[in-house]
Amino acid sequence: MSKLTKNQKAVADKIEAGKAYSLTEAAQLVKEITTTKFEASVDIDVRLGVDPRKANQMVRGVVSLPNGTGKVVRVLALCTPDQEAAATEAGADYVGLDEYIDKIKSGWTDVDVIITMPSCMGKIGPLGRILGPRGLMPNPKSGTVTMDVAKAVKEVKQGKIDFKVDKAGIIHTSIGKVTMTPEQIFGNAKEFINTVIKLKPAAAKGTYIKSIYLSSTMSKGIKVDPKTIE
Repeated sequence: MSKLTKNQKAVADKIEAGKAYSLTEAAQLVKEITTTKFEASVDIDVRLGVDPRKANQMVRGVVSLPNGTGKVVRVLALCTPDQEAAATEAGADYVGLDEYIDKIKSGWTDVDVIITMPSCMGKIGPLGRILGPRGLMPNPKSGTVTMDVAKAVKEVKQGKIDFKVDKAGIIHTSIGKVTMTPEQIFGNAKEFINTVIKLKPAAAKGTYIKSIYLSSTMSKGIKVDPKTIE
């Protein structure tokens, strides 16, 4: 067994084994246990009491984080010419249609979010095999297929994220950066968790929120007591 470094030992001593912390405590602690030299992300994992294999227990939604994501989100707006000026003004990094569809067919996917219009989906549909595995395929449920492209671009730039439960019944996503204040991390985490709670499927029985963990890139997970969220 390898010896812990000085930093690793200091971090290990900060987390009490088996203890469930309040969300306020976890938001402070996640900053204290981060020792990376780069700007680490703050991640949240929520295990749900659902069976994602059943369509009536799928949990998927969007949330606008009150304090943003803390990272630069590169947005591609695939839209008709009449929407291009508004999309550009809203902050889209790339705006167009046919030329970007051709670039994607050639392997270009250097963006974080793609937003488009219903009328353009006929052209974008065939790109599913490229965009789908990368999580880039526009979807009406996540608000990335919309008539108001400019509004969607603005929301994404301000901190709107989409999420869904995986096959193991866990939702994993990033809700900020460790450079944020504990209050900002708390605010984003609380908004995210409350949104997940509102999306509880009627078919889900028993305990819905089974566990919540807050962590940063490469850090240990901090167990959060769900009762401290309200």
